[in-house]
Amino acid sequence: MHIFLDESGTLTKSDGTYFIVGSFTVGDPRRIAKAFRKWQQNKFPRRLKRESEVKFNNTSLDDILRFKTLQLLVKQDIRIFYTFLKKRNIPEEYMKKGKVVETGLLYAEVVASTLELYPTPSENEFRVIRDQRTLKGVNVKRFGEILTVRLLPNLPAKVLFQVQAVDSTTSPLVQVADWICGALARYREEKPFGEEFYSVLKGNIVEEKELFSDKWTKLLKE
Repeated sequence: MHIFLDESGTLTKSDGTYFIVGSFTVGDPRRIAKAFRKWQQNKFPRRLKRESEVKFNNTSLDDILRFKTLQLLVKQDIRIFYTFLKKRNIPEEYMKKGKVVETGLLYAEVVASTLELYPTPSENEFRVIRDQRTLKGVNVKRFGEILTVRLLPNLPAKVLFQVQAVDSTTSPLVQVADWICGALARYREEKPFGEEFYSVLKGNIVEEKELFSDKWTKLLKE
């Protein structure tokens, strides 16, 4: 199983209400990569046709084209698993003086929770491909170790677990994950066309989960 993963938003409280980690798996990764590149070359504005990366939020795109691009992607039999959280619900253990300071550890927790949504793989590998990014307080090796500790005990002994960070400009599949996250963020933030984008993705969403939603319930009980 190959899982392609990205995120939308930041873990600080200054940008938006939600943070989203979106991921997908697909039967034939090469097919969807080829379909996305062909669509880019045939349908995107001229200035974007040969770009190595076209993100969902690129200002040269309009929402009608975003909508049609999402329609193309869901036809490739993608299976979407994603988590989201309201930033006001971030646990105190990741904060200091009201500000989020442990962003690296928090990001690792959210990614691990997202990957735990997946069923036990029937294949001999569970490979996660994500966009390379700098994580505060957590280097690439440590990030991989955190995920391994969380996920490996629940995987069959024969399954190879691996986390790979790649340059998104070289990976159409990670770019597809960006498109999924961008569309889900529009929906969660209740922004224009969010409902329409979600309606396209909905049939391909296998699991979705809100994280830390019980924070205030716990506080009231204490």
